[in-house]
Amino acid sequence: MEYTEIITESFGTLTINKLRTGLAALGIVIGIGSVIALISLGQATEQSVQNQIQALGSNLLTVIPGAQNSGGVRGAAGGGTTLTLDDAKAIQSSSQITTITNVSPEFSRRTQVTTGKNNTNTQVIGATPTYLQVHKASIGQGAFITQKDVDGMTKVAVVGPQVVSDLFDNSDPIGQTIRISGQTFTIIGETVSKGGTGFQNQDDLVFVPLSTAQKQLFGADYLGSIALEAKSADVMTDAQNEVGYLLLSRHKLKDPTQADFSIFSQQDILNTAASATGTFTTLLSGIAAISLLVGGIGIMNIMLVTVTERTREIGLRKALGAKKRIIITQFLIEAIILTFVGGIIGMVLGILASFIISNLTNSPFVLSLQSILLATLVSAGIGILFGWYPARRAANLQPIEALRYE
Repeated sequence: MEYTEIITESFGTLTINKLRTGLAALGIVIGIGSVIALISLGQATEQSVQNQIQALGSNLLTVIPGAQNSGGVRGAAGGGTTLTLDDAKAIQSSSQITTITNVSPEFSRRTQVTTGKNNTNTQVIGATPTYLQVHKASIGQGAFITQKDVDGMTKVAVVGPQVVSDLFDNSDPIGQTIRISGQTFTIIGETVSKGGTGFQNQDDLVFVPLSTAQKQLFGADYLGSIALEAKSADVMTDAQNEVGYLLLSRHKLKDPTQADFSIFSQQDILNTAASATGTFTTLLSGIAAISLLVGGIGIMNIMLVTVTERTREIGLRKALGAKKRIIITQFLIEAIILTFVGGIIGMVLGILASFIISNLTNSPFVLSLQSILLATLVSAGIGILFGWYPARRAANLQPIEALRYE
């Protein structure tokens, strides 16, 4: 019997009971669709996080109190109040530092901001004029905080687009007032949207002069972080070392392992984010793989039922001289057709689901060619793996016993 004839007959057999065939393929459809959609979701999340981090500046270094792995300088245990404004000034003016162009001392707290009947919980950042250069931010309208504002501890604020939406329903905020920790601030500017979600939303920020944040709002004489702009991406490691050893000297620490600060580059943050989102993607893929396994078991059950129903037919074929190889081939092809067709439908639905999810969540539409190739191979593999036992069982039937089967 030619293979084309076997394939034609397999299609005919599968279409006899369309409902059963459809239900058997449904598990594969759901499994393959889930794999593609969930892998796409995981990769889109990773891409979104990377975009947000890179939007902060490719040459950005961040010094924070407390100690962890810090590039050229490794730290151990430390406190959270060890960075001061003098540290930032020393980095800016020291002759030892040759790789840093801009220094942005910062202090931030998440707090409630209100105006009239509206309120929002947002990040309030005490900043200096260099914040814009270091973080690659820009002003959409109005002006940013000036050095005069910092020196005079003025009560002015610059808000992000999300804050404007939450507090002013997207109306012009310039000249209007907001209250932060019971104190009134006048809005002088609005930043350009940079995007993001949740705590990483670069649009959900309120900027006030650093001195005002420290002394009038939060009563702190230390910095929350120091953001640094390196001259280029090629000198990031040198910049980490220069800044690290300068701060060790200022803090009177001789052993780098006892540093009371940490220095992170954008690449460090990207690597951490990639690791976290990679684990998330793997978890989602594992969940989807369970659907594939269930679908494969469903196909094996259907094929076993088919073998039972066609026992007399198998016996007749073997009595007429059909070889064991032909019987196995036919049942295997039927199983492969089921999984292949289900896999194609699942791929289409998975791609469509990925596109819809990306539009609904405003995340990048990422379609992995590897996930599609993997889904294709897995669907074919499931057909062979779960179709082999029923096919072998059919081929091993004795002709006489099969013909007697009722």
